[in-house]
Amino acid sequence: MPVQLTPYLSFRDEAREAMEFYHSVFGGELTLSTFGDFHASENPVEADKIMHGHLVSGALNLMGADTPNEMPFEAGTNFAVSLSGGPEDEATLRGYWEALAEDGEVDAPLEASPWGDVFGMLTDRFGVQWMVDIGQPTPVENAAPARPDAD
Repeated sequence: MPVQLTPYLSFRDEAREAMEFYHSVFGGELTLSTFGDFHASENPVEADKIMHGHLVSGALNLMGADTPNEMPFEAGTNFAVSLSGGPEDEATLRGYWEALAEDGEVDAPLEASPWGDVFGMLTDRFGVQWMVDIGQPTPVENAAPARPDAD
């Protein structure tokens, strides 16, 4: 298995709902383990909170958990998640964009960017910031036709 870069999202009492939402957007297989499953908290209030959630859908990998009450938490301030692909992925990426934007806030519309890609930023209903980048084909320079040798 190759090394993977995986976003790990933190929530306060919303990890189950959030991870199930992302599962509805991306599909795949979702596993959720609670603090109670691992006897990881002596506080019975936290037994049903998510200690570790993992969503795998093809090449997409996402993890998340609830932050215990005794730890500080501030939603959406220290991370963003980037989804990117080429023109062949445009329909898929636009589908993700639409689903993530539902009940969220679009910070920058998904449209042509100065660097040529289609790009947008949004904050979903859980306060998670997303960036979507759809690469566009590189235009081929108009090359001068080959000149026959003038012998």
